Amino acid sequence: MAEPKENDFLDEIDSAEAEEYAEDMAEIDEEALAVEELRAERDQYRDRFMRALADAENARKRSDKDRREAENYGGSKLARDMLPVYDNMKRALETTTDEQREALGPLLEGIQLTMRELLSVFKKHGIEVIAPEVGDKFDPKHHEAMFEAPVPGTVAGEIIQVAAEGFMLHDRLLRPAQVGVSSTPAS
Repeated sequence: MAEPKENDFLDEIDSAEAEEYAEDMAEIDEEALAVEELRAERDQYRDRFMRALADAENARKRSDKDRREAENYGGSKLARDMLPVYDNMKRALETTTDEQREALGPLLEGIQLTMRELLSVFKKHGIEVIAPEVGDKFDPKHHEAMFEAPVPGTVAGEIIQVAAEGFMLHDRLLRPAQVGVSSTPAS
């Protein structure tokens, strides 16, 4: 009969150990759950942080691009407004006769100097003249066809007259060159 008491004692010890083990396992499960929750929260904060960094970098790049565009193209309205001044000065120089050149030599020289200075300022600010020649091929990216006419001895799409020069502001078209284009089909 001593044995059953010993078994009862062992059963009580086993049962106490089992309860303690179960409590330990419950604590471990709770701690593991808490650790997992903290990891998930950490990962969520890390994701937010990485997104915020990416947004800040994108904003910096966008502002740099906007600043460069403002530097390069901010004066495009003024440049566009100056093009008629160039056109009028060029016409004035082209329409003078030899007699006028003799009589108005210093005045015409002043207009020529002003024209050179205007072109120098244009170049300084990235404005380039598009000066097509008669016989060049029409390019719709840089030219505006003002009219088409059949002209013997030309090929369709060939420039037959230049009405006004065009201008580029860096890589953007400020004003297309205004040209007349041959409509004669190729022979």
